[in-house]
Order: sequence, then structure tokens, then C-alpha cells
Amino acid sequence: MKQLRIDLADRSYDILIGQNLLASVGDHLSHLGQCRRAVIVTNPAINKLYGKILSGGLQSVGLESDCVEIPEGETHKTLADAQTVYDHLIQNQYDRNTLLVALGGGVIGDLTGFIAATFLRGVPYVQVPTTLLSQVDSSVGGKTAVNHPQGKNLIGSFYQPRLVAIDLDTLTSLPPAEFRAGMAEVIKYGIIENHLLFEFLEQNSEKILAQDTQCLEYIIEASCTIKAKVVERDEHEGSYRMILNFGHTLGHAIEALTGYSQFKHGEAVAIGMVYAAKLSQQLGKCNDEVVQRIEALVEKFDLPTRLPEFSPGEYIESMYRDKKAHDKNIRFILVRGIGTVEIVDRVSEVDIQKALTL
Repeated sequence: MKQLRIDLADRSYDILIGQNLLASVGDHLSHLGQCRRAVIVTNPAINKLYGKILSGGLQSVGLESDCVEIPEGETHKTLADAQTVYDHLIQNQYDRNTLLVALGGGVIGDLTGFIAATFLRGVPYVQVPTTLLSQVDSSVGGKTAVNHPQGKNLIGSFYQPRLVAIDLDTLTSLPPAEFRAGMAEVIKYGIIENHLLFEFLEQNSEKILAQDTQCLEYIIEASCTIKAKVVERDEHEGSYRMILNFGHTLGHAIEALTGYSQFKHGEAVAIGMVYAAKLSQQLGKCNDEVVQRIEALVEKFDLPTRLPEFSPGEYIESMYRDKKAHDKNIRFILVRGIGTVEIVDRVSEVDIQKALTL
């Protein structure tokens, strides 16, 4: 088992990466000694696969647990679905010593973290991510949120988990399309911070898609290490943490315009990264080789690279509503070279429109 630490003073926590972790999550919660009850938040498919294993592990260390199911999919990351969990917690008289456990992908993790941050003004929670995307990105760093019809993650809070337990065994049940979508975030980490990770992906795409265990351990640990470093430096996204949004400015617009139903988050981010690279080259930030390598790597993992057919005006209007917009300006993370990016607070509509037609 690999163990990383996010150092945030009294909000510090461990990230565990290994196999057969679900049954032993409770063994790593001794620092939450005041908790005697736990509520697992998950979706029906994940609960059927892993719910009993996780609850058994919690009960073995004296944590009485039950479960709330939320339907699967980004369309269920809403205040209405949060209300379902609040109702369960209130009706069953759960108190501030209740532990919430997010068992699932990014939707479950974000939703559970938001509920933990707001129920009784804050209860502890742990992340047990079961998708590649959530393992390398959304489960780490304390961003919690629900969506609004006009934009993604517009209602949320920074609230750190007490533990992140990444069980590689859960990836075996992941549909291939979900696994590939998760690879978009791994590619992102290579672009923004680690050219060696990017090169590893270029050289080992087939082994990664075949879920070679050593490859998975490497890319997940490398991604989480980068995420931990960024979060330690800028927990609340004052500036530096924004580099993690590479590809997300346009990616979130794609998700919003298609009603959070046509593209998986990673697929939308993949398209967003390709066009952010094209915009970067257009503005003289990088050369054409960088754009070609990024697009080629995205294609190696069978991820989309072309925009759905909305007008440039519709994309720009959606980007203005995104939480990353700054003083009524659209902010982009632009790439200078593989492993180096730049935060640009003001990108003109004219330049964006031109890039969107490339």
C-alpha cells in the first residue's frame, strides 16, 4: 500500500493507494475515535458491488453503519438529491459525531462532501473513490459542490475529508468508457506539472488501458502527488490551484450546454484541453508540436477531441457563467510546454471565437 499525506495543519489527511482496501478502511480511522455511527452515501450499482464489503469493514472496528442511495449520474448532483440525504440524517437523528462515507465516483464524492460541510455546520467524512477520475482528482483536495442548471459546481464549499482510500480493485468493475474518461484528468496532470508522467502515458497507453497494476499505481500516485502539492500551496484556489482547471473552462461549458447528459466529465475535459492547447498556440504561448502531442495522446485513450455543435457565442455565454470567470472576464489556463502552464485572467472573446473554429 502506498501512503501520501496532504499537509494542511489541523486539516491534514492521508491518501491510501492499494488493493483490498475496502474491507480495511475502518482500520485507518482511529483518529476519528468520537465517531460511533457512519452513513455510506453511494449509488445502487456501486452499493451492490461494494457496499457490504465496506460496511463490514466499518462494523469490524465498532462503527455502526447504514446506507443512502442516490441515482447514478451527473444529473443527480443537485440540491434535491442532497435533500434526500439530509432527510435520512435528520429522520434517523444523526449528530455531529456521525461519519459520512462517500463510496462512488466524482458525483457521489462531491455530493457527500457538500452534505458533510453543511449538515449541522459540518460533520467528518471520508472518500472511498471507485472511478479512476475520482481517484486521481475529485476525491482529493476538499472541493465539494452540487450543480445548478446554469452551471457546474456553482453551489459548494471547500471542506477537506479525513481520509481518502483508493482501492485499485474497484477499477476492475469500471466500464471501459468510464476508465478512459478518468484518463483525461491523468493527462491533465502531465500537461500542467509533470512532463515525465505525460511521456509515460505516451509510451504505455496500451498497458494502462489493459489496467496493468503497476501502471495504475504509478499514474494514480503521480496524479495524487501533484494534486496534494497544489492543494497544500493554495487550498482555497486563490491563484495557483487554478492550474488544475486546465481544460475545464470549456469542458464545463460543454457539460452545461449538453445538460450534463451527453458527455462524461472527463470526455468534456478532454475536448477542453485540446482547444485550450489550440488557443495557447494561437496566442503564441506554445508551438504546434505541443498541440499535436496533446491531441494525439487524448486520441490514444479514445477520448473525443471535437466540439459538439453549438455556436461560439453559446460557448462564450456559458463560460461567463462558470465559477472560474473573473471580474466579468473569461479565465483560461494556457499551456506553454508539456509540464508548464500559465493562468491568463483575460482572454478576449475574439481570440476564443477563433480558437473554437479551429
